[in-house]
Amino acid sequence: MTIKVLGYSAQQAKAKLAPYHFDRRDPRVDDVVIEILYCGVCHSDLHHVYGDWKTHYPVVPGHEIIGRVTQVGNKVTKFKPGDLVGVGCMVDSCQHCEPCHHGLEQYCEEGSTLTYNSLDRHDHMPTFGGYSDSIVAAEKFVLKIPHNMDLKSAAPLLCAGITTWSPLKHWNVTKNSRVAVVGLGGLGHMAIKLAKGLGAEVTLFTRSKGKEQDAIRLGADHIVLSTDDKQMASVHNQFDLIIDTVPSIHDLNPYIPTLALNGTIVLVGYLGDLDPFLNTAPLVMGRKSIAGSLIGGIAETQQMLDFCAKHNITSDVEMIDIQYIDKAYERMLKSDVKYRFVIDMASLKKDK
Repeated sequence: MTIKVLGYSAQQAKAKLAPYHFDRRDPRVDDVVIEILYCGVCHSDLHHVYGDWKTHYPVVPGHEIIGRVTQVGNKVTKFKPGDLVGVGCMVDSCQHCEPCHHGLEQYCEEGSTLTYNSLDRHDHMPTFGGYSDSIVAAEKFVLKIPHNMDLKSAAPLLCAGITTWSPLKHWNVTKNSRVAVVGLGGLGHMAIKLAKGLGAEVTLFTRSKGKEQDAIRLGADHIVLSTDDKQMASVHNQFDLIIDTVPSIHDLNPYIPTLALNGTIVLVGYLGDLDPFLNTAPLVMGRKSIAGSLIGGIAETQQMLDFCAKHNITSDVEMIDIQYIDKAYERMLKSDVKYRFVIDMASLKKDK
């Protein structure tokens, strides 16, 4: 027996998303069935729909899911019907490799099972994401949403939030840290809020004038125009950590000299080849590093959610109906959103 679901899918690369009926698996003993209330729109969704990454069609995107539990398996202990919960970028992993044992399921050596565009490890059915009215997920990969959080603006925390939280925690950002953020978008605005919440002194690097007021509102202490050589020179050897959220190919060379001794620039926004010319001199001379970071494990995602609830941190969102999704993608490509679209999944009822 399976669960009948309505969602929105792309049937091939660059196709417009449209209503799509499909089946979810019959719940297992450790499964949680969730009615989806809200789903954030991530740049990854666009990449999969547009065929920029390896996609298996049809694809139902969405991995920033907020919902309400409607049913639980008889071995589920953490959740009950009526609970408010979240599902992020993963719904399973091997559970026995070294990263999984350390709560780093995103680095599972066998590959984590993604919320969409993946295959279930047990029945090999394709996984479909949160642009739908319900989802079934193993209890271990379901997150508790603190009772005082705004549900709409909590959705992007499950990707944009944890993607920036994980490197902040891994590189031990505290009130004594100096953190810079490259790019002010869905990831960048969360990096600023979270770094500030941890007590760091926060600087925004931007190529565009006119973002000062918004950056300060979000928590930035300083703004540096990265196209201004004088401003860039003024922050040489300053930053313990730079979180680079830029989702496209770009030059890292201007930022490396701004790192302090032992500083690190961590890439969270772009997958692929960068400029083939990289000046290693400032790396060698200052023991500086370039690193990457991928989302976060389930335990640290829950930690992030609890921290955000305590410090009243959520995403800045624009609510949309699911029928607007193609237009939202077009606007995302133009950076025309502050700072994350979130779908009100009640709008699916228009297609029933």
